[in-house]
Amino acid sequence: MRIGIISETYPPEINGVALTVHSLATGLAARGHQVDLIRPRQPQPHQDEPGIEVLSVRGGALPRYPGLRFGLPAGRTLRQHWRQQRPDAIYVATEGPLGWSAVRTAARLGIPVSSGFHTRFDSYADHYGLGLLTPLVRGYLRRFHQRAAATLVPTDALARELHAMGICNARLLRRAVDTQLFHPNRRDDDLRSAWGVDAATPVVLYVGRIAPEKNLELAVQAFRAIQQRMPKARYVWVGDGPARAALEAANPDFIFAGTQRDEALARHYASADLFPFPSLSETFGNVILEALAAGLPVVAYAEGAAREHLIDGVNGYCIEAGNAAAFIGAATRLASNPGLIRHMGRAAHIGVAGLSPDAVIRDFEILLREMAEENHHEHLATAAHA
Repeated sequence: MRIGIISETYPPEINGVALTVHSLATGLAARGHQVDLIRPRQPQPHQDEPGIEVLSVRGGALPRYPGLRFGLPAGRTLRQHWRQQRPDAIYVATEGPLGWSAVRTAARLGIPVSSGFHTRFDSYADHYGLGLLTPLVRGYLRRFHQRAAATLVPTDALARELHAMGICNARLLRRAVDTQLFHPNRRDDDLRSAWGVDAATPVVLYVGRIAPEKNLELAVQAFRAIQQRMPKARYVWVGDGPARAALEAANPDFIFAGTQRDEALARHYASADLFPFPSLSETFGNVILEALAAGLPVVAYAEGAAREHLIDGVNGYCIEAGNAAAFIGAATRLASNPGLIRHMGRAAHIGVAGLSPDAVIRDFEILLREMAEENHHEHLATAAHA
């Protein structure tokens, strides 16, 4: 099949959506499909990938997120492109102006469309002082996803949330993790020495965007509580974002490792000891799966990946959403018990060892093929009655 993928974020950008879309695109290409990727033009040239053709369109810088861009409306460009090389099915991963153009243009050309719900933009509004816009954002998301034949979500819980919002076409496409890359055997004593810790010192890890919507204040509070019991504990932050400068200035004892990729990222995970993740704005939270695969017990609220994969008291602690005191207590209890860290860490890795990226790609392929075949049959039926 020829499959169109439209995304306003894609590597070399580093974020959960970009990496998820990249995994889907490369997975389809590896299975012999031709992927037609449409994304905003980046200042640096893209790296060619087998089976993936790239059409770069106009974009603009995303406010407060240096290095990230959004796509500008491109209806005319998409019409010309898809008339010349018509896809069998289209996946629109992001809901920005480019994504909206893609959904509208595909509808006019009669190309079947699925969409992805990756980011809770409606909840982000509160974190940036724009809470009054939340109903407008939800209305936009509802209109956007109602135009698709299916909206792909990673959890049953999110499907129910979308249904309550009036988005009734949600379809489950679970996430997976590369358990060969993210593995406990990548623990690196030299990296821990660079952090200034020995084998007995607990290292707390954060991985992700360093941004207000990630509930960073609670992350800091939890670590300071850990530090009261374990004064030598260190906090390592992997990632970047608009809140990094202020956080770094206010906490000079924290270690900021910046953006890490691939094996370097895997070493950071495996060389830490626990992963408290206080975000309440995730549709899923890929970093939770990566931490579990690397053998880190996780403390997180019962949302997204945590609801699906954390077993409270077995591979970490799954906390009732919003209970900050319980979150801090669980993180502190875990950090001060080396035996519990080791026990839960083993369970963490074992618990996700069976997740298969190949199975996710197969499910995605089946969905797209079903859409293409249904669309073909509808065209035949229409022609027969004409």
